Amino acid sequence: MDNLLKKYLKGDPILWTMFFALCIISAIEMYSASSTLAYSTENYAGPMLRHVGFLIGGIFIAFFVHLVPYRYIRMAAYIVLFLSVILLIWVLFRGVSENGASRWLVILGIKFQPSEFAKLSLIIVAADLISRIKDSEKDEWKYFRNTLLMTGVICTLILFDNFSTAFILFVVVLIMMFIGRVSLIKLGSLVGILVLGIVFCFTLITTIPKESMPKVFDRAYTWVGRIDRFKTEKKDEKSKYSITDDNLQVQHGRIAIARGGVLGVFPGNSVERDFLPQAYSDFIYAIIVEEMGLLGGILIILLYLVLLFRAGRIATKCATVFPALLVIGLSLMIVIQAFISMSVATSLGPVTGQPLPLISRGGTSILITCIYFGIIFGITRQIREEVQPIEETEPEPEVAELPIVELDSL
Repeated sequence: MDNLLKKYLKGDPILWTMFFALCIISAIEMYSASSTLAYSTENYAGPMLRHVGFLIGGIFIAFFVHLVPYRYIRMAAYIVLFLSVILLIWVLFRGVSENGASRWLVILGIKFQPSEFAKLSLIIVAADLISRIKDSEKDEWKYFRNTLLMTGVICTLILFDNFSTAFILFVVVLIMMFIGRVSLIKLGSLVGILVLGIVFCFTLITTIPKESMPKVFDRAYTWVGRIDRFKTEKKDEKSKYSITDDNLQVQHGRIAIARGGVLGVFPGNSVERDFLPQAYSDFIYAIIVEEMGLLGGILIILLYLVLLFRAGRIATKCATVFPALLVIGLSLMIVIQAFISMSVATSLGPVTGQPLPLISRGGTSILITCIYFGIIFGITRQIREEVQPIEETEPEPEVAELPIVELDSL
């Protein structure tokens, strides 16, 4: 079995193991967490089969993507980025709204989130542009400006209906620029302008009534409301023990985690899955802790940390800058999103609506995350293939010949 995996699954075996572990955990937990979806449909197994179907499709996508040289992915990313801009503009006017946000498009009966394609393509394009920066000051400004321009356009289009995704994406590109040795003065100025802009917008929203603002800013008032509720709960002890329509998910998420204990109630025995509206999506980590306990929650955290650690190791072995930045950018996108999702489920942060990568329910999210992994696997595959021929052609060390002694002479 081990030889079979090594023959067909190239690249880092530890990352492949982590990838399959997340897929297995996802299938097990979705079977339990999707109970409310199963009750609302005629086919009880429908939601589970749908999720497993996306996981299997994602595995095949990751397999085929890891066989594609990253130079082709580098070129295709610009086309996908251009199409993503068009789709993000389209979703603002003709998007399908769910939970108060228009993030989905339906084309030919296929429902998907354009922001997922935009995230992937922007990280690849940003890695390409940053890798082209040389020592020249003029050269640095040119590619820094282009990277910032495209990041600003994509993040602004995503911002209207998904602030947390836009913020995570911007932070990832910022870290990539820092690793790519962009001038600290430029990065510091950028961060300063961003902080001032956020403070200004927050002040504007808190002082101007919602009725006096254009409809496009409605989501901004939702963000401010979530932050205010989070701050209030931290200060007011009584609010921690009362369940209202506003904090329904947060409170039942806490109850689920409290029920889990150290070992959990074991998969399939969750109670809070029937009370959490987003048990299969944003709050699936709370269900994982309820069923797998503290140990299971720590296991999930370690799996994502392994990805980040291995990505750092892979980046140090890359012969050029582009694949190193690409591995770091993709892994950071997965890990940061995962930790924000887990912090929301454990009440360490305000509700944001970020799914747990590869585990939460979602078609577009699962497939695009599998492409992330496929690209990372492909880079590790190419690194090994570049190193292996060198090792095979190394001359064998010369061994000094021993003198031959005739037996008759003894």
